[in-house]
Amino acid sequence: MARNAHPEATRRRILEAAQRLFAERGYANTTIQDILDELGDLSKGAIYHHFSNKEAILEALTEDDWNAHWKMANEMLDRTDITGLEKLRELIRASTTDDAHLATNRESAQFLEDPTTLAHNLEWWQTTIAEWIERIIRQGVEDGSITTEYPHEAAVLFSLLLNYWVGDAPSADQVEPRLRCVATMLAALGLPVLDEEMIRLTIHGVGEINRPRFEQHG
Repeated sequence: MARNAHPEATRRRILEAAQRLFAERGYANTTIQDILDELGDLSKGAIYHHFSNKEAILEALTEDDWNAHWKMANEMLDRTDITGLEKLRELIRASTTDDAHLATNRESAQFLEDPTTLAHNLEWWQTTIAEWIERIIRQGVEDGSITTEYPHEAAVLFSLLLNYWVGDAPSADQVEPRLRCVATMLAALGLPVLDEEMIRLTIHGVGEINRPRFEQHG
């Protein structure tokens, strides 16, 4: 059998095909055979050469997605054309309007039902992500766009409340009340990041990520 001269290109094609199918059908309703049919010219062996199973494909999509957003977030730190408050709003805007990002998060959210995975995820959001948010908040304090006296605490609240309390609302009609509660709390701390545009975008993003669960529960 001829050796694949472009293994990275093949891996990327597999991921792109899987991403399309996961977005259209959902992760649970997509099989390895479906991915093969979508590609049209690869064998099962070619897929298994790159990925041990379907879960490994989703894990790779999730990792690639976060690497891209993490790169964007770190580039945001060095921007001097916008304030710290505007940087946080740009982060929200990017996270809630990127269809591929929302689809990947929608499919990977199911793994948070595993207690160990959830614990690691929570730890990551309240340390690594919160530390990055705190750096942006401190930039905002320096430029005057943010007035909080509690940059660390505000960063942790921003990270955990948006991603878990709002993001895990039990039904679609509870997303906005929870979000407005968080907006009020953060504004009282001197972090008025959730204006009406950000609230609208976040409602959309949370709705897209939780669409299967919200539809199931009416």
